[in-house]
Amino acid sequence: MIAFVTAGDPKPELTPKIVEALAKHTDIIELGIPFSDPIADGPTIQMASDRALKSGTTPETVREIIKNVRKINDVPLVVMTYYNIVFKRGVDEFVKSYTAAGMDGIIVPDLPVEEADELLKATRRQGVDLILMVAPTTTTERLKLICRTSSGFLYLVSLLGVTGAREKLSDSVGSLIANVRKVSRVPIAVGFGISSPEHVAKVIKSGASGAIVGSAFVNLIAKHQKNERRMLNELDEFGKSLKAATRL
Repeated sequence: MIAFVTAGDPKPELTPKIVEALAKHTDIIELGIPFSDPIADGPTIQMASDRALKSGTTPETVREIIKNVRKINDVPLVVMTYYNIVFKRGVDEFVKSYTAAGMDGIIVPDLPVEEADELLKATRRQGVDLILMVAPTTTTERLKLICRTSSGFLYLVSLLGVTGAREKLSDSVGSLIANVRKVSRVPIAVGFGISSPEHVAKVIKSGASGAIVGSAFVNLIAKHQKNERRMLNELDEFGKSLKAATRL
């Protein structure tokens, strides 16, 4: 079970508490660095980025958040960011500084595998994972290249479009997982649209090693952003139900 939240949403000092609540029931947590133009994300995470940016969250703030999380929790942390942020800091410096803070892996949705060599070398030097994404439209040859490059796990996008909670998963998700499993040498985690225990159970039963839930968690954070205790309790309960679905 993998959870995604936007770091700094609704305010930076709350993110370590959110991570602590989610870590009770999730195996990996993705922390998104808020960005002004998150092209892979739907309205839910776009608004989370807006809230985080308005609260003063910067890439440096996120690095400090990770350091604070590491004081209380050793759950694996994967940073999700757009390449502008990595490039601005400098690829080597970004990876080195975030790894020192406690990052275990990185996902960069707008960085194609053909242009990922510099980041790949930097992550290998620091001993962290570069997690690449595969889409339903990825060709077989390109899938082989991505599978050779990705480490930690392979992020399988379940649908065409952007992130966001959906009522129903695509009927083709099972065959998509099966096709990728024939090629991938690393575990497969399915994301985009996964938003209920039923969805989690479906992708696990279809052969995925993990399920990634983001927007559904972010919706709870937005709904209860003015009631911290209620927010953390709801995240705890929802995370518990999702984790239970991985065992069905």
